[in-house]
Formats: sequence, structure tokens, C-alpha cells
Amino acid sequence: MTIDRAALAGFLRRHRESLQPEDVGLPRGRRRRTQGLRREEVAALCHMSTDYYARMEQERGPQPSEQMTAAIAQGLHLSLDERDHLFRLAGHHPPTRGAASDYIGPGMLRIFDRLQDTPAEIVTELGETLRQTPLAVALTGDLTVYRGPARSIGYRWFTDPAMRRRYAPEDHEFLSRMFASGLREAIALRGNGSRAAQLAELLLAGSAEFRAVWARHEVGIRPREVKHFVHPELGAMELTCQTLLDPQQSQMLLVYTAVPGSETHEKLQLLSVIGTQVLTDPDAGRDQPVPDTPSGRTAR
Repeated sequence: MTIDRAALAGFLRRHRESLQPEDVGLPRGRRRRTQGLRREEVAALCHMSTDYYARMEQERGPQPSEQMTAAIAQGLHLSLDERDHLFRLAGHHPPTRGAASDYIGPGMLRIFDRLQDTPAEIVTELGETLRQTPLAVALTGDLTVYRGPARSIGYRWFTDPAMRRRYAPEDHEFLSRMFASGLREAIALRGNGSRAAQLAELLLAGSAEFRAVWARHEVGIRPREVKHFVHPELGAMELTCQTLLDPQQSQMLLVYTAVPGSETHEKLQLLSVIGTQVLTDPDAGRDQPVPDTPSGRTAR
């Protein structure tokens, strides 16, 4: 496939001009006169230089890579059909849809962008965190930095002792059973060649606890609505988790709230001030990659 520079430039301009700052979680400002987003704003959303993005709108510059094209699609909040069209204009075959994709739909992103003062995250079927609000990072650390099998919260649960310090000890046994149950259901749903199956093989080889829980053949253990976190400075925090599912992409938006006036509610307000200063994890992302095959469902 070859790049269609004229069509690509027109497509990018049209979508940039149709977006408003509030659509992507940006402040509008009082003196704003630009129709839609500015080029520098889109470039920042796409994690590229303003000059690189501007040249594409001007039908100049190199052909964007698949990775860069994916970043543009996500930054512009494109639908799946629009994303696939963008890939073709850029001279690439569209990526896989569904469970194997980390692409976040625009509807889910619009909701997420309005939750910046609340702990919230978008996760895949395997419990891989794709996006976190700043308050979610302050609560649990940056979970988007992991690579390979360690991207999955279920995998980290059985392989990284530090992971468990963030959850109340009385919930540990239940969480072990829940993660194993979700992984078993994922394999039944996605097949023996899925990433879920690969994670199970790794855990069976490396975790005695997982082998013991796996041998129980439990399914149907669902996450509890109330989560008990342990913050390294603020201590115990009891949060209610509401879940929004995107069935097309098999992704979940998890939103954590506290009862108004409760001790945890006060701690969340304090956490918004403390931020992430005590939550740096030097070992994050240390694990090996897993081949990019279809993923399965793991309970969160």
C-alpha cells in the first residue's frame, strides 16, 4: 500500500477542526479563537513534535510509521472505522480489532477524559492497564509502564510480592482465586493459543501458589464491588469500583469512588495533593514480552 498524502492531509485537518478542547480533556481558555484544536495540541496528544504533525497536514514529510499512525488515531479520538481508514491513507494495513487490540474507542476516552479528579483506569481483558488518571497513579502507582507478561495484573499477583502490599491482606486469598478463575475462563473463551493460555503456562511453571489455586478448577469468581487498597503513606482505603464495559474492544473503564464524608474520602482529597511522589517503582516493566496473539478475559 502507498500513502495518499492529499487525502491524509484533508482527513487530519477535518478531524482536528471538529474536536473541541473539552472533547479531549483540555482547558478551553478565555481567548481561544481557533476552530477546533490547534496543531500543537494534537501533536501533544499524539506524542509527536508539532513540526512533524504540521508537515502531514501540509502533504509533506515522511510516511508515518504504523506506531505513529496508531498514536495519531488515538490522539484524535477516532472510531475504529476512522482509525482503519487513517491506516490505509497512511499506506498501512489496519491493525487487528477486538480482544488483541489496545486501541481505546473514542466514547470510552471521552468519559475517561472527564474523570481527571477521580481514580480511574482503562484495562484490557487481561487486566493490562492502558490509561490511568493522575489520582489512580497516586493510588496504585503507574501501571502502564509494565511490559510483557507483567502487563497483566493477574500475572504480577503471583510473581511480584510487592504487588500484594497495595491490597488488604484479608483479600489476598480471594484475589488469588479470582485471578485464576478469570484466566481459566479466558482460555475457554479465546483458545489454547491465546495470550491468556500463555500466561497460564508461565504461571504454572513459576508459581506454586498458582498451581495450587489452578488445581481447584474454579470459574465464575467475580470482582467485589468494594476494594480494599493499602496506600504506602495513607494506609487502608475502602473504595467502590464501578465498571463500564466496551464489548467491541473487550476493555473496561474502572472508576473508584469513596463514600462522601468517609475517612477514605478525606484520604482521596489528601492524595490529590500528595500525588505520586512516593510511588516510584524501579522494577516496573522488567518482564519479558509475550507474542502478540489474541488475549482473553481476566477478572480485575
